[in-house]
Amino acid sequence: MRLSFISKWAGLLGLLALIVIADQIRINRPGHKYRLTVEVTTPDGIRTASGILAVVPDRNYNRGGRTTMRGEAVFVDLDQDRSQDRGKGKNLVALLAHQQGAKLDLDDINYVALRAYGAARGNRVSFSDIARQTGIVPVQGELIPVLLSFGDPGDPQTARLVAAEHADTVLGSGYAIRGLTAEVVPNGFWPIDFGGVLGEPVTRGIETKLPWLATPGDQAATALKAAGLPATGATQALEAFARK
Repeated sequence: MRLSFISKWAGLLGLLALIVIADQIRINRPGHKYRLTVEVTTPDGIRTASGILAVVPDRNYNRGGRTTMRGEAVFVDLDQDRSQDRGKGKNLVALLAHQQGAKLDLDDINYVALRAYGAARGNRVSFSDIARQTGIVPVQGELIPVLLSFGDPGDPQTARLVAAEHADTVLGSGYAIRGLTAEVVPNGFWPIDFGGVLGEPVTRGIETKLPWLATPGDQAATALKAAGLPATGATQALEAFARK
């Protein structure tokens, strides 16, 4: 009798745990993922880098949250063939932020793919339909995120703002932004989307390119300030480079 009672409650607790886990997966599963690709023309040819970003809509019951992002800024190594001291050559970084006048906007990056597909299709794409979009579309105009270049990727104070249409002003003669694109990719079997058939994971590893991101302090804010971008708090500044 006692074993039957214990078994009954163990089964109920197990079922409750499964319900809680399933609900957390529902809440935290990305609404869609997209690949943001940056292409730059250099004197030695075209350099390309991309990153997988995940957009998570607010599915909490209190509806008090907001759509969030997981992923990191896209770092393009522009001198990968010529630089003997890797990381010391020219580079371009596409942040997870847009500049809106005197304000740094950290939310518009959530809607880059949505708006890029809408612009390419010539009609509005709803948030519920974005995961079903196919093909690669250009990211242009106001959709282009803030672009930075670091004279020394190991020093946040060497950050410089790069204008998309005049990249050579900072990067030098022969350098130009060839284009940015967005491509919706499958969510995969989140949260076990480790690659391959399980689905492409969100891109990580920006700290290997910009090592100061892994150190304590307001280094991200220092980089934004050095580039002449609007002042923001330490946490918000870090979100311009990486979102967990």
